[in-house]
This record gives sequence, structure tokens and C-alpha cells, in this order.
Amino acid sequence: MDEHEFEKAFREWRESRWRAVSAPYGTAALRYTHWLTTEPAEFAGAPGRWHAEPAAIVGDALPIGVVTRLVPGEEHDIDGVRLRAFERDGALALRVIDPDAPSRTSLVGIELYPPSRDRVVTGRFAPAGDGATLDVTSVDGHESTDRLGGTIELEIDGVPLVLTVTRDDHGLSAVFADATSGGESYRFRFIRVPEPGVDGTVAVDFNRAYLPPCAFSDEYVCPLPPLGNRWPVALRAGERLATRHPMAEAGAARDAEIDAA
Repeated sequence: MDEHEFEKAFREWRESRWRAVSAPYGTAALRYTHWLTTEPAEFAGAPGRWHAEPAAIVGDALPIGVVTRLVPGEEHDIDGVRLRAFERDGALALRVIDPDAPSRTSLVGIELYPPSRDRVVTGRFAPAGDGATLDVTSVDGHESTDRLGGTIELEIDGVPLVLTVTRDDHGLSAVFADATSGGESYRFRFIRVPEPGVDGTVAVDFNRAYLPPCAFSDEYVCPLPPLGNRWPVALRAGERLATRHPMAEAGAARDAEIDAA
């Protein structure tokens, strides 16, 4: 891939990310995550009343013809919002995705580092054993386990590092933080990793490091980086920060001061 193709591919990725995040029902539009019990109740932003059953969330007091039972991953649009069923370790939630959510309407862009071929790093993959798991803590303190995919030994700016990756139905991925995290970039980032070659080598394109959903809405419950994926190097590649309208940021700061008073 020559330099023109490299930059074109990065630009297309950047544009697809922005569409996915900023779309009316995109990542930034999550307004509420309501954890349900077996007792029907009303919830902010959602029409009707909702409760949890063993394998689905169920709504009542809804308009005739509206779907009332959603299994995790299913969704339904009603009254301008999208209702989605969400599950985590057996607990069920109703998510309200609202185009008018402040988390979406205040968003004006995603800051990125300039793409660089030096940030496509080749490492060596060591697969985890069958059934291996990784302890994971989420931003809300919830502890769980993920399927461990393995580790990748690589080097960034002369520093040898190990990237621990998990595996899901979409392949390999990782959560990591670096010396820029929490300052010039968000406190951690995600990265998808291609399948290694038969010799175990794998090219990790950190230009495609991307912000987790919780960088756009506090209603997500993103996993934090495992200890081994918190690096001392400054990895200036990929997405940095969500950019918001200055008035929206001022309003959020004012609300935080009021809450703290």
C-alpha cells in the first residue's frame, strides 16, 4: 500500500467512525441505561412500563401493535427513541437511544492523531489455552470475566511491551492505556486486532485505536484496561478525544459544580 492508499484508507475509516458515533441512533445517542427488576416500573425517556423476565425485557402500557418483548440485542423504535435490550452477566437493562440526547447534540467531532506508518506495529502472538479467561473491571466497578485470546509481544518507541487481547464473535480486540491517557487523550482506548499469520506474526495498526463508547455517553459500562495493558509509553496514534460544543462543556461543568455543592 503506497502513501496515498494508506492515507485514503485511514480517511475512510475516520469517516465511518464518525458516522457510527454521530448518527441519530449512533453511539453518542445513548441517553439512559435502566437496570430492570421483575417489578414493572416507569423509566426516564422510555414510554410504558418495563420489567425483566429470565431471558428478555418486557414492556406494558404501550400503544397497540408495539413490540413488548425484547431479547438482548433486539431493539424497537417508538415515539422518536430507540429502545434496546441489554444484558450483562444475567442482569437485564433497557437502553434508551435518543437523537436529542445531550451526549449527541453537543458532539462536534473526534480529535485524532495524524496517521503514521510507524504506528503499524508488528508483534508476535501467543494464543491462550482453551477456556482461559481474563478478569475484567468495568467503569462502574462491575467485575466479570472475558474470553482470553492471548498476548502479543511488540515494541513501541524502543520499549518492549505485551498487549493482552480478548476474543469474541468478531475476533481479537484489546483495551489499553498509555502515557497520553487521561490527559491529551481519553483515559483508555480500544483496538481491533487482525488474526495472526501462521507464524504468529500480527500487524497491529494503532492508527485505528478508537475511543470507547463511554467517551461519548456516561451510560455505557465499558471495560477498563487490564494492568498489563497500561503502558508507560506515549502512543500518539488513533482517536484522542470527543470534541464538544464549548457551551455544552460549560454547562456540564456548571452542573457538576451544582451536584458537588
